[in-house]
Amino acid sequence: MPACGRFQRRVASVTDPSPSSASPVAELPIRVAALYHFTPFADVGAVREHLLAACHELGIRGILLVAHEGINGTIAGTDAAIDAILAIIRALPDCAGLEVKFSRAPALPFHRMKVRIKREIVTMGIDGLDPRRDVGHYVPPEDWNALISDPDTIVIDTRNDYEVAIGTFRGAIDPGTKTFREFPQWFRERQAELLHEGRTPKIAMFCTGGIRCEKATAFVRAEGVEDVFHLQGGILKYLETVPEAQSLWEGECFVFDQRVSVGHGLAPGTFDICHACRTPLSAADRQSPDYEEGVRCPHCSTDRTEAQRQRYAERERQIQLARSRGAHHMGLPLPVGATDGAEAPKEVAPSAQKQKVVPK
Repeated sequence: MPACGRFQRRVASVTDPSPSSASPVAELPIRVAALYHFTPFADVGAVREHLLAACHELGIRGILLVAHEGINGTIAGTDAAIDAILAIIRALPDCAGLEVKFSRAPALPFHRMKVRIKREIVTMGIDGLDPRRDVGHYVPPEDWNALISDPDTIVIDTRNDYEVAIGTFRGAIDPGTKTFREFPQWFRERQAELLHEGRTPKIAMFCTGGIRCEKATAFVRAEGVEDVFHLQGGILKYLETVPEAQSLWEGECFVFDQRVSVGHGLAPGTFDICHACRTPLSAADRQSPDYEEGVRCPHCSTDRTEAQRQRYAERERQIQLARSRGAHHMGLPLPVGATDGAEAPKEVAPSAQKQKVVPK
């Protein structure tokens, strides 16, 4: 596909390992790596065992998904451990071009290490898509503002509704999807209307780290739209690269670990997670009379049985006991079980699904 104006079909991968050393974020001890790569693995079982053993040996925690189409995941550990595991992954067949985004955390944001075999590394459910052959134009973060400020550009947030609720780009369309599997149907139902909104059919899409847009842009191009763009490195790279004073991002970015959200400069965000329904919680949510830590929140306070409440309360008691001993409790829920929004949170309350409040 030819280049389109200043937005090139392929640009060099932007994966600076961390924020500036002058930033307080750079002083945080744990390095978090969000990674993916599309490449055919003949023996996914062997890849899984190899990576799981290496991660355990290096003391790394997180989630990696492997499939015949490639690898996707988020992992955390010391700088030396992350450097070592990335070298191991890049040594896998055709993985030298692994896409990685880095951030920092004050502590390990995962309880354990999991390497799972999946049918897809990001679940869309559309057969025949191959981002190695055909995807949209990659747009580096420094050029993104110009693209989405063009009135002829249709900007689509490909993430799930609970992610969009806490932050998105100014003027972006929210498809209101609960899972990424719903995106193809949403686009097909809205395609004619969407393309009518722009004088030229130009679509720009974005997601957390870039992997969903690899498939989303491949899908939209397969549906007949030629000028399709996506944010290279995703929101995470944008927040790391673009100064807050110049940013068109509003709110915080949901991430799939115990940090829950990050802000500009990839600083840890202000959101927490409800341990009952796993909905992101703002400071206002946590001040609500309907909030009880680990048991309920304003989004699920009327959507659980008494038996569930008692179970949540006992789990929270065990979590607090573990914390008092300086230990992790394995029952502490993570925000979402899969990487980069491939799956929906379990037991999301209907009220939480409907609420769309983007903080200023």
